[in-house]
Amino acid sequence: MNNQRVFKSSDHMQVSNGEPIRSVVQESEHAVIVAWHVEPGQTIAAHTHPKGQDTWTILSGLGDYQIDELGNTVKVVSGDIVVAKQGQVHGVTCTSKDPLRFVSVVAPIEAGYVLLPPRSRVDT
Repeated sequence: MNNQRVFKSSDHMQVSNGEPIRSVVQESEHAVIVAWHVEPGQTIAAHTHPKGQDTWTILSGLGDYQIDELGNTVKVVSGDIVVAKQGQVHGVTCTSKDPLRFVSVVAPIEAGYVLLPPRSRVDT
């Protein structure tokens, strides 16, 4: 059994030229803790957790945090704690010149994950 209780977030940040990488820091029967490194312009697609909550602690960078299925966003900055309660839509796009880095805690472990379908474009 691993008794480690202190983790360096920087040890888990993984840079990607494609999609941001979901890097699991710790997983237990209660929750999963994930470190995210989102490059400028990269997006974590809008999704929900039908049976749980996702709490993000923003460590650095800036982002547009999606708050609903319509694509509405709010700004998130270093120091913010962002909570998506059960079933609430969330996702983010890095809007800073530096990477957006944050730690996510999803609980309970059975929270699930549902990706929202891409929004259809309205032609005028």
